[in-house]
Amino acid sequence: MTDLETRTAGRPGALRRAAPALLGYAAVRALGLLVLALWSAARDKSAYTLLTARWDSLWYTRVAELGYGYEVRLPNGDVHSNLAFFPLLPWLERLGAAVSPLSYADAGFVVSLLASLAAAWGIFAVAEHLYGRRAGVCAVLLWAVLPVGIVQSMAYSESLFTALAAWALYAVLTGRWVTAGLLAAPAGLTRPVGLAVAAAVWTAAVVAFVRTRSVTAPDGARDAGRAPGDGARRVLGAVLAPLGAAGYVLWVGHRTGKGPFGYLDVQAGWRNGFDGGVAFARFVAGRFTSFPSALAGVALVIGVVLLIGLYVVGVRQRQPLPLLVYTGIVVVLALCASSYFGSKPRLLMPAFPLLLPLALALARLRTSRSALVVGGMAVASAVYGAFWLNGSGPP
Repeated sequence: MTDLETRTAGRPGALRRAAPALLGYAAVRALGLLVLALWSAARDKSAYTLLTARWDSLWYTRVAELGYGYEVRLPNGDVHSNLAFFPLLPWLERLGAAVSPLSYADAGFVVSLLASLAAAWGIFAVAEHLYGRRAGVCAVLLWAVLPVGIVQSMAYSESLFTALAAWALYAVLTGRWVTAGLLAAPAGLTRPVGLAVAAAVWTAAVVAFVRTRSVTAPDGARDAGRAPGDGARRVLGAVLAPLGAAGYVLWVGHRTGKGPFGYLDVQAGWRNGFDGGVAFARFVAGRFTSFPSALAGVALVIGVVLLIGLYVVGVRQRQPLPLLVYTGIVVVLALCASSYFGSKPRLLMPAFPLLLPLALALARLRTSRSALVVGGMAVASAVYGAFWLNGSGPP
């Protein structure tokens, strides 16, 4: 079967199976937006402005409107260049504004809403494929009620990236090699962590190649059950996967005149880099210098331990290797980057496979108990999101 034929064969009933997850996800996000609107109104702020016209949202819309080349030089010598922002979201904002009366910010908000639903569906598809429908619904709801889940409704790139990553991983798990490559490439045009999606595709391709080499017929011939052309599709998918990230990074290097490492210089202007977690460890240690901040330090330590613990559980539950590679890279890049520490929770948002062990545990509960757990978490997430976004919020 070709990739297209395989996709068509698995399509009937797919939306119907995912409907409970998507409806539950939409309900959680609607609650979050409602609480944000009420909280913002009480503080005489615009919830829509908070969602579409602050922090990174402004940088994305500026790229959509004016293109690349804008930068801000700070008194301390730092240079904040919009080349740090990958282009897929601004391209979609520009497209939305071109074909509709929407502004760039409006288009970014619409893209985020649609992408968040696509991400929820992709997470469901992965979890259902591995553990069944009930676990798939639970995985989506857990992703929806993350403490910083409000970011999923912002004109940011997290939802768009997670959608592309989740569906690329699903394509990998189901042997749709070309589809996986075609989804991994735009994921690489969305965020720097697109490398994780390409790595997952490469990992799966290598594992499949080794298996096909080792599985032979009694006379030494290749396994006759293998689909004709599967090897070529696998190679094509692996070739396509890194093209988005590599293309943009190389273009930035050419534009800045710094060669292949030019993008690292751009990130350095934002004081972003990879230091193996040294800066983050110092930040956490600094929380323990006084009593009030020590509570935050304890929470951070517990959070990191929980992340590592969930990853270890995923290994023990034998999650597919591509998922473990993808999740590991996302977590390492988030925790070991020397970027603004307040952004780390949202940088971890695409690491949805970490939620699969929790989804399995939640799926084993009675429906009434699981609904009570998710409902409580949804309320807490909505309140925290409104408080967070009306305060410091995501940088």
